[in-house]
Amino acid sequence: MEDNPSTAENSGRRNFLKTSSLAATSFMIVPRHVLGKGFIAPSDKLNIAGIGVGGKGKSDLAAFAKSPNVNIVALCDVDDRQAVESRARFPKAPYYKDFREMLAKERKNIDACSISTPDNTHAVATLAAMQLGKHVYTQKPLTHDIYESRILGQAAKKYKVITQMGNQGGSGNGVRRMKEIYDAGTIGEVHKVLAWTNRPVWPQAVPTDQSFEIPKELDFDLWLGPAKKVPYNQSYLPWNWRGWWPYGTGALGDMACHILDPVFRILPLDYPNSVECSVAGTWTFTLREQDHNPDWTPFSSSIHLNYPRKDNKGDIKLSWYDGGILPELPEELLPGEAFGNSDGGVLFIGSKGKLMADCYGANPRLLPLKANESINIPETIARVPNEDHYLQWVDACIAGYGKGVTSSPFEYAAPFAESILIGNLALRSWMLRDNPTAKKTADKYNGRKKLLWDAANMKITNYDPANQYVKRDYREGWSLVV
Repeated sequence: MEDNPSTAENSGRRNFLKTSSLAATSFMIVPRHVLGKGFIAPSDKLNIAGIGVGGKGKSDLAAFAKSPNVNIVALCDVDDRQAVESRARFPKAPYYKDFREMLAKERKNIDACSISTPDNTHAVATLAAMQLGKHVYTQKPLTHDIYESRILGQAAKKYKVITQMGNQGGSGNGVRRMKEIYDAGTIGEVHKVLAWTNRPVWPQAVPTDQSFEIPKELDFDLWLGPAKKVPYNQSYLPWNWRGWWPYGTGALGDMACHILDPVFRILPLDYPNSVECSVAGTWTFTLREQDHNPDWTPFSSSIHLNYPRKDNKGDIKLSWYDGGILPELPEELLPGEAFGNSDGGVLFIGSKGKLMADCYGANPRLLPLKANESINIPETIARVPNEDHYLQWVDACIAGYGKGVTSSPFEYAAPFAESILIGNLALRSWMLRDNPTAKKTADKYNGRKKLLWDAANMKITNYDPANQYVKRDYREGWSLVV
C-alpha cells in the first residue's frame, strides 16, 4: 500500500540507458515503464483499471473507452452482481474483489485508475493507486471526510500523478461562460450565493431492526472498507448508501461538487470560517425516540456558510438548500421562468445584478432574463474539447505530469471537497446528544448551532464534539498515510 513505485521503474530506466548507445542509430519503440512515470510511448495506450465498476463506475469506464488511446486492463468490484456488464464489455480484463490485491498483481500493467466506489472508500483506494505512481480519476465528492481531502491534496503534490475529480461540469462551457460574464463586471461584487438541489432522491430512514443474509456475490467486509463492522443491511446497496453517514455524504456530498463548482472556480473564496444549518424529516421531534438514527442523513436541510474573500473585500455568504427546500424566488424572475433546472441551480447576488446557472454550471444567464439580449461579452477562456471531462483526463495522462492539464486536479478539488464537507459537520453536529438523559427528545440534541471553523488546524473551535467528524476512525487493517 505504501511501497515506492520508483524501484522497478528506475531499474528499467538504468538498463535502457546502459544499452541505448548500442542502438543509437536504430528506431525503437520504448515501453512507458522504461521511460518512467507519467510518460507514454507514441504508439502505446493508457491502461486503465476500474475500482468500482457497476453503476457510475460502469458509465465512467465506458466514457474512457471511447478514446482509441485507452485500454481497460483490470476490473475490481466487491459485488459480482454490479460488475456483470463491465466484465462482459471488457472480457479480457482480469477481475478482482479487493483493489489492494488488484494493484499488487496488476501494477506493472496499469497506468491509471478510475475510482467509482461509495464515498466511504474513495480516499483509501485513491491513495493506494497514487502511491504506486498511477494517475487517478476519483468520483465526487472526492472523499468521505475533511481529513481525507486534506491528505489527497498533499498526495497530489508528493506523487506527481495526473488527477481529476469526477465533477463533469468542471469541464463544461457553462462555467467558463459564467466566469466571462462575471469577470466583465456585469453584476459587481458578489456578497451572497444561493444554491439548491432536488436531492435526496433515494430512500431515507430505512428500518435497521431487521436481519438480512449477505448475498453470496457480495464481499460485505470489503464493501465496508474503513468503516466499523456492522451487520449487513440490504438498504445499503446498490446505491442507497448515500443516505447513511458511515458510507455516504448525503445530498450535499452528492450534488454540491456539481452545483457549487462555479462558486469555487469563479469567486475569490477561502475556506469558510463558520457554518450553521437547519434540518427536517427524520430528525424533527415529532417522531418516536426509536425513530431517531444518527446514521441517517436528513430528508431536507439548509446550510449556511460564511467565506472570507481572498481579496479582503468582506465576506461571501453561501446558502445551500436540499430535499425540496428552495430559496426565495428572485424578484427579477418573471412567473413561469425557470429557477435553475430540475436538478438544481446556483445564483450569484452581486452589488450590480444577479447571475444564475443550472446544475453543472450550465446555461448561465443574467437576471432579469431580458438583460441577456443586450450583453456582448467576448469569449476569452479556452474550452475543453467536446466538454469531455473524461477524455481530458486521458489526454492529460498521456501527456504526462507537468504537461497534461485537467479541470479538477486534486490541487483544486481537495480544498473544494473539504469546504463542502464542512457543511456536513453542521448537519451531523445537529444530531449530537448534548443531554442523553433528558426526558424530552428535543432536549437531548444539540440542534442549531453556529460552528466556527479553523481551517489551518482543521478544527471547530467552539464546539469540540463536532470535531469527531473531521477525521473518522478507521477499523484495523485500513490506514491513510501519505
